[in-house]
Amino acid sequence: MKKHIALGLVVFLTSSFGLYAANNEESRKVVLRALTARLQYQQGQIDLRNGLATLNLCEGFRYLDPAGAETILTGIWGNPPSEGTLGMIVPAGFSPIDSNAWCVVVQYEEDGYIKDDDAEKINYTKMLKQMKEAAREASAERVKNGYPAIELVGWATPPRYDKQTHKLYWAKEIKFDEGKGENTLNYNLRILGRRGVLVLNAVADMSQFPKIEQATPEILAMVDFNAGHRYADYTPGTDKVAAYGLAALVAGGVAAKAGLFKGLIV
Repeated sequence: MKKHIALGLVVFLTSSFGLYAANNEESRKVVLRALTARLQYQQGQIDLRNGLATLNLCEGFRYLDPAGAETILTGIWGNPPSEGTLGMIVPAGFSPIDSNAWCVVVQYEEDGYIKDDDAEKINYTKMLKQMKEAAREASAERVKNGYPAIELVGWATPPRYDKQTHKLYWAKEIKFDEGKGENTLNYNLRILGRRGVLVLNAVADMSQFPKIEQATPEILAMVDFNAGHRYADYTPGTDKVAAYGLAALVAGGVAAKAGLFKGLIV
């Protein structure tokens, strides 16, 4: 009799746990749908950071302000809270709870004028080895804070710099240790300015690499510094010069970042 009672208790507890898990997951989905419904997308011409730069959106793209971007990155995708986000560029029809969703996060780092005279001398193969080591150190810190471990797999696109427009881009393939089969793509775009750099990071899965690679020229063409803040407006002897050049910018600048990932909290 005791054996039957124990078996019945196990069945009951298992069923109860399954029901709890189902209810809990459904509750989280309700929260995610509510967060998604609050997002307000903008079109056309967008002013960034009170006249610092302008974003001229093409028909196939939309913009989310800093609050909307933080809702997606932290509230829906589960990234650590971020600071200084200027917003987010998303393709038309974007939904953050869609598994095929990707976006471009916009930030600004005012570290000074970055000299580009080392552009043609950079050894990106050697740099990649150093970046992998830095990623391992960042990963250990993330694990301590309760976030998934990360690994820098390698370049998805090696760095390319246009000295005429002062725009630079490259892509990294990153693996998050969270039981997720597909690796994450961090596509990085940078626009050099008089006092700093506009930082655009695409957050997506590796399967979306072809789409982002194709859209990169269009995205770079949509955003630029306004007059007075452009690279050509730099005044020697007056404006601050950054403590690092293009090589350090690609490697992570003064403060290396672990990167953003795309994944639903559920």
